[in-house]
Amino acid sequence: MKLIVAIIKPFKLDEVREALTALGIQGMTVTEVKGHGRQKGQTEIYRGAEYAVNFLPKIKIEVAASGDLADKVVEAISAAAKTGQIGDGKIFVLPVDQVLRIRTGEKDVDAI
Repeated sequence: MKLIVAIIKPFKLDEVREALTALGIQGMTVTEVKGHGRQKGQTEIYRGAEYAVNFLPKIKIEVAASGDLADKVVEAISAAAKTGQIGDGKIFVLPVDQVLRIRTGEKDVDAI
């Protein structure tokens, strides 16, 4: 099993969710986060004053998937989140040793 963690632009969330739903992904965790990579923030003007925004708003999506489905999940997120502009985000794939559904006690693939 794999845990796929994706950091994407906020306005791409609906497209990514739809792409994952089409693959049969039944659940995901979404968190509003802030950060920067090579963008290093941006400069904005508010009421005539210029100021730097060092951390940009992003969305973090976490999805657990079986090993054979993980590559398809990564491809779907990548295709749906891509704008071709700097700051599109990153996808991390991590191994998962064990999953347990608290309510039923199901384990591993049955629990996701």
